[in-house]
Amino acid sequence: MKSILVLNAGSSSLKFAVFPLEPALAEHPALSGQIEGIGATPKLSAKTSEGKRFQEDVALTGDQTEQHRASLSYLFRWLETNAPELQISAAGHRVVHGGEDHSAPVKLDAATLAKLETLIPLAPLHQPHNLRAVSEIFKLLPDVPQVACFDTAFHRHNPEVAQTYGLPRELTKGGIRSYGFHGLSYDYITRTLPDVIGEKAKGAVVIAHLGNGGSMAAVRDGIGVATTMGFSTINGLLMGTRCGSIDPGVLLYLIDQKGMDYKTLTQLLYKDSGLLGVSGISQDMRELLSSDAPEAREAVDLFCYRIARELGSLAAAAGGLDALVFTGGIGENAAAIRERVCALSSWLGIDIDLAANNERKLRIDSPKSRVIVAVVPTNEEGMIARYTAEVLKL
Repeated sequence: MKSILVLNAGSSSLKFAVFPLEPALAEHPALSGQIEGIGATPKLSAKTSEGKRFQEDVALTGDQTEQHRASLSYLFRWLETNAPELQISAAGHRVVHGGEDHSAPVKLDAATLAKLETLIPLAPLHQPHNLRAVSEIFKLLPDVPQVACFDTAFHRHNPEVAQTYGLPRELTKGGIRSYGFHGLSYDYITRTLPDVIGEKAKGAVVIAHLGNGGSMAAVRDGIGVATTMGFSTINGLLMGTRCGSIDPGVLLYLIDQKGMDYKTLTQLLYKDSGLLGVSGISQDMRELLSSDAPEAREAVDLFCYRIARELGSLAAAAGGLDALVFTGGIGENAAAIRERVCALSSWLGIDIDLAANNERKLRIDSPKSRVIVAVVPTNEEGMIARYTAEVLKL
């Protein structure tokens, strides 16, 4: 059965999903899973659409980079053994950064790959691993066409004023601008939303993609107009371990007065801050919500406050607010967070049905709410598969 392999390669994990193409492209994968713990003790876990599960240790040698490369070879051998009916006809990749030039997915070749490698300084924690997977498939399966799907592409349609920082023009021309991320999720939601809320999907919509990494985007007529993440993936909302928006003066202070260098600051801003740093307990929202510790409560309060504050800003960018959509791991599953955010944003005309919210209905707004509130599961892997099929005309 001809299929599309979707890959999301991170620094210590390789997430995969296989979407059959026959008789038509499936919306959900026939098989999905990941190899995690790359560089330490790798394990593979997977499940089929019928519910069959796989779990096994993965024997890889070498350093993290070598194991990352070897993980793809292992995955292809594993697929041949455990899912021989799924013939890989194409590969679609989540690539975090497409730069200024890519506002749509693109078929990959050596020249395009080389150009995308020049963007590594813009996303040093993600881009190298995304592109390493592409390079390995060129070697392992040279006849399989590949497509890059960019997390930044959706936001390339934002107005220029929403992409520009107050820096000298030569720096802006050099690529320092607000790129935005989670675009694959926003694209999927905007395409799906008319089926959930009808004509209002063409109005002013704010989508909150909340997870360990989180951002929000304002959309008008299905096209992005603003987003909270900017040049990097640490801007905007408070996240699991990322700080979100911070006064640049704090960073200058830490460099000048605390002697912090690039490596130390990177660790602080990406790994030691956010819910974990504020609470001192955990980055896991489920654990914080179940904790009685005041530090946990403060972290959750700050998380919700930042979302509500950004909601007001994005409503201004969209020229109003017809609908608020929650998605992502926290957005889809944490009813308490949705309730708090909506309560903080009641001044916008938001009112929710608490029973519908607790049951995670698609629509959770109450009859008296002036704003539609929806909970829509995202499907970034399905979006990548769809893009890959479109680009390759499969």
